[in-house]
Amino acid sequence: MNDTFLRACRGEKVEYTPVWLMRQAGRYLPQYQAVRANVDFITLCKTPELAAKVTLQPVNILGVDAAILFSDILIPVEAMGVYLTFSDKKGPVLSEPVRNRSAVDRLIIPDVGEDMPFILETIKTLRRELENKVPLIGFSGAPFTLATYMIEGGSSKNFIHTKRMMFQHSGVFSCLMEKLTATVISYLSAQINAGVQAVQIFDTWAGILTPRDYEEFALPYVKLVVDALKSEQRAKSKEQRVESSVPIIYFANDCAGILKEVKKTGADVIGIDWRIDMADAIKRLGKKVVVQGNLDPCALFLPKEKIEEKVKDILWKGESAKGHIFNLGHGILPETPVENVIAMVEAVHKYGKKE
Repeated sequence: MNDTFLRACRGEKVEYTPVWLMRQAGRYLPQYQAVRANVDFITLCKTPELAAKVTLQPVNILGVDAAILFSDILIPVEAMGVYLTFSDKKGPVLSEPVRNRSAVDRLIIPDVGEDMPFILETIKTLRRELENKVPLIGFSGAPFTLATYMIEGGSSKNFIHTKRMMFQHSGVFSCLMEKLTATVISYLSAQINAGVQAVQIFDTWAGILTPRDYEEFALPYVKLVVDALKSEQRAKSKEQRVESSVPIIYFANDCAGILKEVKKTGADVIGIDWRIDMADAIKRLGKKVVVQGNLDPCALFLPKEKIEEKVKDILWKGESAKGHIFNLGHGILPETPVENVIAMVEAVHKYGKKE
């Protein structure tokens, strides 16, 4: 198996810089669109055969060094008891936002095997299909990001409902975050036990917080997730007398203002968005940290030679970190030309070779 991605996550020596893309299975691929034309998004996520199929598409088409489970960060939120729909124009819509104590009290901490069995079935299918190919990444939304969707009822421009709860009803907010944290721990643990070889925690909306607010309202819960997963893995390794370590990647979007705090999460790899120079990010995090990122997704609309220049710049700056996994600074955009994505992956493999 090509384990370059896993070795890079651990900061070990690699022959070249590995690459995968956030949202690498998605609307920019005609092969994905062909599958999606016959089924709605939520059904696609919940049908193991189809979810596995679209997960594998970019591995075969792009030649990336890792596959990431096709799903959505709000799947466990729905399992907690929130009615969820997806609109092609508006994105996720939660028809009954969670904005008071009674709404929080009604939420359950789901049993992954009983309430989300399709996730585990998809993982098991993918591990068989990916044998001797590349590793499989599982994922979850971070507690804070999931909370914003539940409180706002979807996405938001100013997150007023979330911040109002944080500042005016902190006890209710804490109760919600505790339930979400327990859910995320259970969800990622189940994915690991089912066979994923790395996990990523997406904190898409962490960047809306000031450093101080991030440290109070988001960081403690991410740390709880990371610590719980690592503790479980240590116990498992001791019991089985084998080295068993699944790397944990933490991606906080718009992270420039909170990198000092993000470092405290304890994650094995820190994902960097495109709004900060990679060299500056590494300087702030320290050279003992493994980083992931951070090409602007819109750079994939450049001519191929310009894409190569940007790839080389990020690769060169990534050399100063303990380890570097190439990725976009956020998810790939639906309008992106596939041939440009392939050119980017080829450029990473070409110019990321180690001496």
